[in-house]
Formats: sequence, structure tokens, C-alpha cells
Amino acid sequence: MKHFPSKSAILDWVKDNPSKSNKRDIARAFGIKGQARIELKRVLRELYSEGHLSKDRKTYRDKESLSPVELLHIVSLDQDGELIAEPLNWKGEAAAPKVLFIAKKGDPALTIGDRVLCKIEKSTDEYPFNARLIRRIGRGAEKIVGIYQRGEFGGRILPVDKKSDREYQVDPGHRNGARDGELVEAEQFGGRTKGLHRVKIIARLGDPSAAKSVSLIAIHQHGIPDQFPAEVLAEAAEAKPVALGKREDLRHLPLFTIDPPDARDRDDAICAMPDPDNKDGHIVWVAIADVAHYVQPGTALDREAFKRGNSSYFPDRVVPMLPDNLSGDLCSLHGEVDRPCIALRIVLDANGQKTGHRFTRGLMRSPAALSYLQAQQAVDGAPDETTAAILETGIKPLWAAYASAKKANQKRQPLHLDLPERQIILSDSGEVTSVSFRDRFDAHKLVEEFMVLANVCAAETLETKKSELLYRVHEPPNPEKLTALHEVVQSVGMVLAKGQRLTTAQLNKLLDGAAGGEYAEMINMTVLRSLTQAYYSPKNMGHFGLNLKRYAHFTSPIRRYSDLVVHRALIAVHGWGSDGLTAAEIENLEKTAEHISQTERRSMLAERDTTDRYLSAFLAEKIGADFGGVVSGVARFGIFVKLDETGADGLIPVSRLGREYFNFDEDHRTLTGEHSKRVLRSGLRAKVRLSEADPLTGGLMFELLEIDGKPLPSGKKGKGKYNAPRGKARSKIKRSRMVKKTKRG
Repeated sequence: MKHFPSKSAILDWVKDNPSKSNKRDIARAFGIKGQARIELKRVLRELYSEGHLSKDRKTYRDKESLSPVELLHIVSLDQDGELIAEPLNWKGEAAAPKVLFIAKKGDPALTIGDRVLCKIEKSTDEYPFNARLIRRIGRGAEKIVGIYQRGEFGGRILPVDKKSDREYQVDPGHRNGARDGELVEAEQFGGRTKGLHRVKIIARLGDPSAAKSVSLIAIHQHGIPDQFPAEVLAEAAEAKPVALGKREDLRHLPLFTIDPPDARDRDDAICAMPDPDNKDGHIVWVAIADVAHYVQPGTALDREAFKRGNSSYFPDRVVPMLPDNLSGDLCSLHGEVDRPCIALRIVLDANGQKTGHRFTRGLMRSPAALSYLQAQQAVDGAPDETTAAILETGIKPLWAAYASAKKANQKRQPLHLDLPERQIILSDSGEVTSVSFRDRFDAHKLVEEFMVLANVCAAETLETKKSELLYRVHEPPNPEKLTALHEVVQSVGMVLAKGQRLTTAQLNKLLDGAAGGEYAEMINMTVLRSLTQAYYSPKNMGHFGLNLKRYAHFTSPIRRYSDLVVHRALIAVHGWGSDGLTAAEIENLEKTAEHISQTERRSMLAERDTTDRYLSAFLAEKIGADFGGVVSGVARFGIFVKLDETGADGLIPVSRLGREYFNFDEDHRTLTGEHSKRVLRSGLRAKVRLSEADPLTGGLMFELLEIDGKPLPSGKKGKGKYNAPRGKARSKIKRSRMVKKTKRG
């Protein structure tokens, strides 16, 4: 041969010939013979040691590419409903490539979490590789978040999930450098050792006793993505402010925002004015951030927003749907800056009934960004410097419009649920300093009323224009839950009519009758639990709680993907641009609805678990104290009590319910004392003593002192089938001791 090939030439050939990349094939391709083969061997060894090539047995391949056959992990759905996978054993320095799974007739139904062996093909489309199934290997490995406890032969992991009483074995080679007492994320694999499932540690999450670990535990436990890929951040960084162009200029309108004082993602702005063509009527403007301009179909930003589905909110942090320079800046309707919006002009008559509306794509400029307290104080006669400037032109006209809208609200009869929202107050270091009730003003109700109205207008417009859309669906309660509701209502001497179709008006009569009384929170809580969970669907099933025939989410596109879909539908039907809802998105609305309903539930569970852990940490210093509460649930193994002061939920095992057997009635969710005939059901008042508090799991254990104003019955005690879940209790104590040990160490 005349010239020995360069390293780059060899690398290029390996990239182009992944299935023919052993030494013999490379030598044949470049005509390398005799003594030159020794030089080739040396060059390949250098490329391998430098990390440019990986070696599978006797075959070399480009480290940044994929083999002809790969083991993949299905990680997500794209907007077209197609499965997206990643290589399971990626060794490249760049992020693992996304692989589009191409299904063929006869393939088994696959879903997120499956592991599959596939043939890999290069692609010139959106994804660099396509995959075709060879066979399904199985589900993805179970993930466990817990405390690593070092032992003589590796160690064990104690899960932080309070529902788990299982421990896991960590072999010496699978601890990933974890230290004793450290919070870790592990993955289950292989069989069992000494009766325990084996796991390998895949991530070290730090000190479990650190205050900032509380939400981190829930984020990892529920699999919420909290790191943006580099390509997503790069797209967000390229975003620029929007000029007026063909948009309607709304900068003359006094559209201002009302949000919590620490809000960064300001989705919505509102204003109102008297209607000159309608005696005692009003014109209300609702402007919503035009996120669709920045997050367009098929982009990396769109894929990540779809994957997350929504933002997740915790007491110490927010995991946003969009990167901060969009969610906290360019998309957010901050004061005194031009911002793109999709706005809605609503006409109300004197009785608050909507007589007309229209949508527009505009540019707005808010004169002020207010907190709920600021807005309420201004209308109550105590404006500050900011609110004084817009009191006559903005705040008072808006409250006048709200006074009319309330008349229509009262006629419509949405549910009058009144459950005080508790707020966890943290110090700068993340420690819980107090648990208080979140203030609720007329300003909150005003914003909610006009956002509901805007959402109705969005659904009506898209229906009128024959567009597909995502509805927010809330179905009526099912009969089983209504039976339990009737029994609780009867137990406190109140009435809810039976034998007819339940309406919100009937429930409101019950809720209003309980308002201000000792059973108010219990009745509200029981009504809430009798309701079905709301979800997203391309099929309209109505919204029971709001008593509306059609409803869609339109007002929060910074934090909900559902709203972004509705915005794109509005853009498409009005012909406002090329960034509207695509045919592929319409075809896959069912899958999109299912996915974002799941991500919403995922966030709710993670937020609830975080709240439980913070409350448990707050109460850990009060073990032995007595509290008042209400029975919030009944199970075979005991009853749950919700404390009045903090809203914390804790368990009283059946073994601590008195010296008698308790029989569980699954249909009515009650426990009945065999000797005393005492019936324990949700809604009863209880006095309890805190006996255990585990900040790591969020678990609380109580002793029952009084139930329904009476002391515990003293029946006969003996062996029975209803015993306390002692295994779980022991696991909680064990974990608590480990956390204390970590703090001391």
C-alpha cells in the first residue's frame, strides 16, 4: 500500500460500516497487508484508549454511534404517539441518541419502561436512528429510593416509601461509592440473596437528613424529569422578544396580573371596563401568555414539555415544564414589558351572563404585577403606591365586572367546596418553621371566575369551528362512593336525598348547611372524596364539579401542556400562523390526553408525598403530644386520622383500637368492634396522641384516646386476624434511627 490511512479515515469507515468493523475487515478495506497489520493494531488500540472506539469482543465500533443490534429502553412517547427509545448501555460522551421505534404488524404492544432488542437503522428524519423489534426482553428494572446501610458483604437499602416494608441487598461491586446512611437511587436486577431482592445503586442523592432532600426524594421516587437536556436549553437560549408584526396591539389595555407574591410564571392578565353598548354590562379582557410562539411542534422544547406534561410545585422548589428563561422571563407576563399573548374579549350583561366573545393574537404590556393581597387591600381601601396608580382604571372596574359574574355563578351552581389550603413555611435552610392556612381572598375567587369563563370560551370556539381539542373532563360520582357519602352524612344528622340523579345544587345545599359548624371540614372532605378524578380527553363528558357542559384548559400554557395544545388549536382555526395544531397532533390526541393525565397524577402524588415528609419532620419534635382530628379513612389494618391544626395524616393500627376484635366491612369502609359494636368510619371526631414520626417516609403513627367524643371501649382482647402492620412499623423506626445517626455523624 502507498499510504497508511489516518485515524480520521479509519473512524469514518467504522461509522459507515458498523456491521463490518473487525480488524480483518478494516485491513481489507484499506489494503493493509503484512507488517502494516501491526501498525493497524497499534492505531486501533490508540483509538480505543482515547475513547473514540469501543470494542465488542473482536469488533470495533464508533463510541458515539450504535451497533446494528442494540438493547434499548423505551423512555417516552413523542407528539405523534410514536415510541422513543434510548440505548441501555450507551458509552458515548454525548447524550444518548433518541431512537424512533418502528412497529410492524404482529409486534407485541409496547409501552414506556419496556426493554427491547432491536435492529438499528440510520435515519435522515427527525431522529438519527430507527429501531425494529427483534424481541421484547421485559419491563424496565424497578427503581428504589432509600437509605444505604453498609454491611460486611455489601449492604442493604431501606426504601423511603412508607408503603414498603421490604429491604434490598446490595452486593459489594454494586454500591457505586455510596456511604453508610446515604440517600440513594437503586435499580433491581438478578435474583435474590438470602431472601432479599438484589439491587445496584445508580445514583447517590446525598444526606437524607438535609432539608433540601425532601422534595428530591419525591422527584426521584416518582420519576419526574428535573434536568433539561442540552438541546432543550440551547433552543430556549435562542428565543427572542416578540415584535408587534401582524398581532393586534393591546398595549393600551390595563391588563395586569394577580398572582402569589413569589410567582415567576405569570400566565394570565385581566382587566375590565363598562360596556358602552350594554347598560350595566361589562367588557372583560383575559390575556394568556403566547407560549405556542416559543414552543413549536416537533422541536426539542416541545418534546421535553410533552414528556414532563406539567410543572411540579414543592414547598422548596419548582420543577418547571419549560426552561427558566421562557417560564420565568420571555413567556411570563411581567410588568412594564411587551409580551406576546392570545387574548379573549368577553361581553357580560348586567347579570353576568356572557353575550359574546372573540379571540385574538396580540401584544400586551402590563402596567403592574400584583399579589393577591395587594389587589385585595387596594379594593378594600388601602392601596399602596403600585395599586393606587391603577385603582380607578383597572382594579375597581374589574371588581365591578366580578360582582356581575358572581350572579351567573350562583345560578350555575358549581360545587361550593371549601377546604382550607395549608401552607408549609420553610426557613432559608429548608427547615419547616410553621404550618399555616393559606390566605384566601375575593381576589382569588375573582381570578378563578374569569379563568373558568375563558376556558369555557376556548372550548365553545373550537367546537363551533369544528376543531379537535382536549377537554378537561370531570365525571359524576359513581354509586359506590355515593353510598359511603350518604352514610357519613347520616352519621352526623344531616340529609342528602337518595334515589335521584345527583346534582351540584343538592351537594351545595349539604355543604352550605355544614358551613361554619363542627362537621364543616369533614363534610367538605367526604364530598371531595366521593368525586371522580378529573382527566383530559378528546371526548367531551362535561365537568361535574363546575357544572359545565364543555370545558377546556386554556389559561396556563407555561405550566400545563394541555393548555398549549388548546392554544395551537385556536391558532389553527383562526389562521394566525404556521405554529398551530398539526394533523399528526390531532391524530394522537387520545394518547396525548392519556399521557398528560398520567403526568398530572404523578406530580400530585410527588407533591403529596413531599408535604407528608415535611409535616412529619415538623411534628417529630412533638412526639407524646395530644391532637384533635377527624377520621379521614378506614382500612383493614387500621384507621387514618387527619389532624386539625396541620392537616397531617397518620395511622392508628387496629391493635391500638382497644381490647377487642374489629371486623372490616369493605363495601362500607368501616371497622366494627365485635364486643362493643362501635362502628369506626370516616368523618368521626378523634383525639389522638402522636407516638411515631418518620421524616424520611412521611409516616405518622398515633394512639387513639377518644373517638366521637367517647373513650376507647374496653372489650376482650385475643388473637385475631386484624393486627397492626408491625413489619412496616419496625421498618419506620429503623429508618428513623438511621436518619438520627446520620445527623449525629
